[in-house]
Amino acid sequence: MKYPTINQSLFILNRKNFTKYLKNNSLSIFNSSDEFPRSGDQNFVFKQNPDLFYLSGIDQEQTILLLFPDCPNPLYREVLFLRQTNDYIKVWEGYKYTKEQAKVASGFKLYTG
Repeated sequence: MKYPTINQSLFILNRKNFTKYLKNNSLSIFNSSDEFPRSGDQNFVFKQNPDLFYLSGIDQEQTILLLFPDCPNPLYREVLFLRQTNDYIKVWEGYKYTKEQAKVASGFKLYTG
């Protein structure tokens, strides 16, 4: 990781504060920043979209955060989409969050079916 772990309670509070200002039945979507190529086989250092990081604590490309506080199904009120990782990706692209690590970092209640 790039920096010391930040307590997930900060991100839970940030999401709570943000969603209380949304209008009824509003949906918010936050997309991570893009990776920018530096040369044929190298990218510039990744810098996360500050809004996404503020609300989730996730500093990873190809991440989407969906906030829908008035959703009738509580499973879909806060949804975090992450790129799945494996050992191959870890070797060639570096560290990526697993579902469990993202849950610990962000405070999301992740469900798998």
